[in-house]
Amino acid sequence: MARIVADHDTCEGLGMCEAMAPDYFEVSDDDLVEVLDDSPRDADRGAVFAAVQACPVLALKLVE
Repeated sequence: MARIVADHDTCEGLGMCEAMAPDYFEVSDDDLVEVLDDSPRDADRGAVFAAVQACPVLALKLVE
């Protein structure tokens, strides 16, 4: 099962991930991504993968 990993040292809080998969990502008040659910359901994997790929600073990974 895939798991979402966020690198807070790299994150700039741009919110692309939140815009694409709001059930899984939220940018907090301190401008860092919070992973709301690190194990995406099969039906949501496409949206989560797209959100991870859309991160302009590569702060997100989807690992098996």
